[in-house]
Amino acid sequence: MMDNFTPGPAGEASPTESGRSTEAAEAVAAPAAVEAAAETRFREELAAAGVPEHLHGWLAGYGIGALVVKMGIRFLEMSPERCVATMPVEGNTQVAGILHGGAHVVLAETLGSFAAGMHAGPGRQALGIEVGATHHRAVSAGTVTGTCTAIHLGRTLTTHEIVMTDEQGRRLSTARITNLIL
Repeated sequence: MMDNFTPGPAGEASPTESGRSTEAAEAVAAPAAVEAAAETRFREELAAAGVPEHLHGWLAGYGIGALVVKMGIRFLEMSPERCVATMPVEGNTQVAGILHGGAHVVLAETLGSFAAGMHAGPGRQALGIEVGATHHRAVSAGTVTGTCTAIHLGRTLTTHEIVMTDEQGRRLSTARITNLIL
């Protein structure tokens, strides 16, 4: 007796699947099509965010993250030792009209996490375990630049310092993030 999951002679569908072989093939093809569409969308997202082409293969299955897209973060430089990105003030302000303190931290954590992930390399993962920031000056317009510099790149831990500056080069905040490498 054949069940619904046993192929018939010469790999044909079993008689109990009458009419289901096409549906089954479509069900198997659907996830592959969805995955391909997501990868295409992520590659477009990466290009729009300024992620260098040589990193697209690494990130194509994940993209850069919905929050990074919402915040308008655009990468200028990416390596484990140094990551630089910009973020607009507009759209990321708090009720007083200045850049939200959490936006500073989002930029910092984004830069530090990407740098740690690149240091971790293929088959490993970086997980943030600590982040903190000191805010030095407010900004109400323009673009903020975050510059992430490695402090420690170890086998199991990385630590990066991220300095946010305004368009005049004035320091707005300083953050530090530590990532665990798994």
